[in-house]
Amino acid sequence: MARYFFHIRDGERLSKDPEGADFENLDAARVEAVKSARELLSQKVLNGEEVDGQAFELTAEDGTVIDRVPFRDVLRLHEE
Repeated sequence: MARYFFHIRDGERLSKDPEGADFENLDAARVEAVKSARELLSQKVLNGEEVDGQAFELTAEDGTVIDRVPFRDVLRLHEE
């Protein structure tokens, strides 16, 4: 198990995840990041807030950014 932190990047602003969570591997952490991003986006849409530009920065315990999950990439949009 490894601890990953899901910091939220919004332009120059970074909201740090102070606790992190343990996952078996990066793939499992990424699945959770996608799910969490969808939940956060749903609340933003309901509140009429901007939903473009934010991303999770998945970091290791030493602070190294090991993956990035842009919120807009987790949306499924129907194209006609």
